[in-house]
Amino acid sequence: MSKQHNFDVLIIGTGSAGLMSALQLSDNLNIALIAKDKILKGSSYYAQGGISAVLDVNDNFNTHAQDTLSTAKGLGDKTAIHFMVENAPKAITSLEHSGVKFTKNKEGYHLTTEGGHSHRRVAHVADKTGQSIQINLLKSVKEKSNITLFKNYIAVDLLIKSHGCYGAYILNKNTCQIENFISHKTIITTGGASKVYLYTSNPDTSTGDGIAMAYRAKCVITNMEFTQFHPTCLYHPHAKSFLITEALRGEGGKLVLPNGKAFMHEFDSREELAPRDIVARAIDAQIKAHGLDCVYLDISFKNKDWIKQHFPTIYKKCQSFGIDITIEPIPVVPAAHYTCGGVQTNLYGQTNVDNLYAVGEVAYTGVHGANRMASNSLLECMVFAKSCANHINQQSITLTYKKFSQWDASRAAPSKEKVVVLHLWDEIRRIMWNFVGIVRSNKRLKYAQHRLKQIQAEVNDYYKLYLISSDLIELRNLVQTAQLIVQSAISRTESRGLHYNEDYPQQANQAINTIIKNHDSTHLKLP
Repeated sequence: MSKQHNFDVLIIGTGSAGLMSALQLSDNLNIALIAKDKILKGSSYYAQGGISAVLDVNDNFNTHAQDTLSTAKGLGDKTAIHFMVENAPKAITSLEHSGVKFTKNKEGYHLTTEGGHSHRRVAHVADKTGQSIQINLLKSVKEKSNITLFKNYIAVDLLIKSHGCYGAYILNKNTCQIENFISHKTIITTGGASKVYLYTSNPDTSTGDGIAMAYRAKCVITNMEFTQFHPTCLYHPHAKSFLITEALRGEGGKLVLPNGKAFMHEFDSREELAPRDIVARAIDAQIKAHGLDCVYLDISFKNKDWIKQHFPTIYKKCQSFGIDITIEPIPVVPAAHYTCGGVQTNLYGQTNVDNLYAVGEVAYTGVHGANRMASNSLLECMVFAKSCANHINQQSITLTYKKFSQWDASRAAPSKEKVVVLHLWDEIRRIMWNFVGIVRSNKRLKYAQHRLKQIQAEVNDYYKLYLISSDLIELRNLVQTAQLIVQSAISRTESRGLHYNEDYPQQANQAINTIIKNHDSTHLKLP
């Protein structure tokens, strides 16, 4: 008989959004935190750049909001954006209370600038901001007696009854058994879905689990066509998914061809500090036009000691691959980086399903629109984790728990064809990279849609016949999320922000969100 756990609040995901949500919830609540793998392994941990916030006397909330709206290409929600930027300084303070030590100088915070920003407003911890945040938040979580951490657990599906969520079926990867986690409130903080692409800056855990589960639970999904491709991922056969922070370009780094010629001035007057969609397309165009494997990012004209002081992580990582960034440029390529769409929520993280919340990259709050401005992602996690937790803290929690049947695996058999899972996983990612990438077309999107539908049927058959495994759960979520991205991309008959379609190269006059509803899901309106 499988285990059953009862909690006031179930949080699925242990990135910045998950950890901060847990810390902001009342000490009177009994909280379960579910980590899919190691806790310090998600995208938050690898975030290098920083958190944007108005911390300089010459900056202001309206400018931060306007920069964000401009980058969002007409699809940003003004209410949500102002809510986020106005709560940004408080988020910085909260992190400092948790032990995060932001880099400072004589004037105060050492603020950098990144693409889309008109002021220096990115607070950072050298070039390992996410790592510092995760380590300190986790330390604070471990000090709380009302929070229980479950490592190596992966959610299978949400437990839904009478249009409300009451927890989830979760696979214990240590025992290979599925356990019932019953809760009064559930918060999805599983991150994005960039692992759906062949080349990505994301860790292996970013397989769109929360988005796929929420869709199956009848949540509204919004703007999934907007996948942000980070312009500069280290190009090296053994580097896997190492990101070269945008802050390096913010400090003067130049994008150049193999012959040393700069090219960004041909695409945008802001050159290297143009928004990421423009920079990524420019690099993609140069690679295709010249038949290159990569382009180069050069910061070597700066003082050697200055480079090592400001970018120690990048310096050491590149050095490990035989690249000395103080004397030579860094080989870089674009890679899938951030999911701007997701589960639609209001300012408090509420979805259209009762008792179910979503926070962080998994959610669509409206703050990113058609393109996310640099260093607004960790900020979104902090601000909306707090508003979500405050909303739950104000709710009355009942003493009784809903009852759900235990997972029945009696008719499933152990799989003898695991190669099928690996093959389909690889095919999905290649389809998405080749046909739903930086530049798209109707023909490519239709092909992707057709093949993904076939793969979905194969996965469904496999899912019914064989015992559940972590790889199978991720494959099921990966193909579901891929289909949502393609469906959204086909629906948008224009080019806007991160979505560029050769058949519709112009931006439409009216900005409209792409909303996907699963059967009887309802559209949640912002308060």
